[in-house]
Amino acid sequence: MKTRLFILFAWSLSLGFFIVSCKKDEPAPVQQEVIWQYIETYDLQKLNTILNTELEKFLVSSTMHAADFQGQFTTPEFPVKLYRVTYPTIVPELGISTVASGLVAIPDNGRDSMPVISYQHGTVAAKDDCPSNPNTSLETQLMIAQYASHGYILIGADMIGLGVSDQPHADFVRLTTEQACIDMLSAADTVLKAQKIKKGPLFLHGWSQGGWATMTFLRKLEALEIRVAAASTACAIADIFAIMDRWIYNPQPEDSPALPGFMANILFAYEYYSPLPGLTASAIKPEYYQASKDLYEWKLDVMSFLLQTTFKTREFFRPEFLLTRNVGNAPFWQALDQAQAYRWLCQTPLKMYYGEADIVTPVYLSTLPATYQNQMGSKTSAISAGAKADHRATFVYSLILVKPWFDEFLKK
Repeated sequence: MKTRLFILFAWSLSLGFFIVSCKKDEPAPVQQEVIWQYIETYDLQKLNTILNTELEKFLVSSTMHAADFQGQFTTPEFPVKLYRVTYPTIVPELGISTVASGLVAIPDNGRDSMPVISYQHGTVAAKDDCPSNPNTSLETQLMIAQYASHGYILIGADMIGLGVSDQPHADFVRLTTEQACIDMLSAADTVLKAQKIKKGPLFLHGWSQGGWATMTFLRKLEALEIRVAAASTACAIADIFAIMDRWIYNPQPEDSPALPGFMANILFAYEYYSPLPGLTASAIKPEYYQASKDLYEWKLDVMSFLLQTTFKTREFFRPEFLLTRNVGNAPFWQALDQAQAYRWLCQTPLKMYYGEADIVTPVYLSTLPATYQNQMGSKTSAISAGAKADHRATFVYSLILVKPWFDEFLKK
């Protein structure tokens, strides 16, 4: 049992699942306007701590460590003021109004015009582990230290189901994710106008699930003819249909035992948002159903879920559900296929980073979007973070290399 617990803990860290108590927030108040509140200011001492002590915490379970990136981050220049924003938005799939939250981080440099970077975060294991609560989100802290401390206004949507949201988590739900990001961008405009700050060029970046969100958000922005100067992703899961196929039908010894929970969350999200009544009960074996439901509703932490279920994806699901994928024409699989985030002609310069040691997003899926875009003639490139880089190390690698690339666009 001790060995099993140790393995579970190590794997939970590798996916970014920190074991925390899960408390469901009270329903968000109905509001029709953007509301923001000052959180705190990260001074230069705090920002330097993020790039050292906090970076080591972020990489604690990684194949690489803070020492591997020593001297590669630029010393922070400016303190950063942090604001929590709540704003009205809608759920397109259901046609309902709701409230969402996010972060606006403004460099304290006295300038009245600055570039903006919208960051789309990765998968989280706690409802409040999101941008609007930066002190519990190490990835958000790293973005603040690398971008906001060097003159970029950083914004980040919590996504529906996280932060103040009283809706279920919209896990890989495409239209709702796009809408939350678009309305967050508009909410940030309101905050900046109140501060008498002009918004400069817009950039996008996202990690893991946030890489998928970045891609589908970028596609939506291009459709709306909202210009993005450049975009980047790290370990983007751009085709959730394809990666679930691999996890179920070609499991590998190194796969994370958390994958059944990850997939269960997607099933519950699609049952609610598509909507597909009865989907989860028809897919998940009865003995694992309640633990899966509790995990999705933030009533159960990841470690407890793993101890109550199975590591093996094919043992987690009902055989009859797995058979529905053979042809892939069942409603769930069709909806999942429509959630892909790379099959369009991208007009924006785009760099997609991947790690050769990433056991969450396989190399062939990380490079698939760039391969597709290259065939279409777009300005997209897939860039390896190296043979040692896993899921987390690739994110850190992208932070270091993307910023100077973004900086080049400010000189044009």
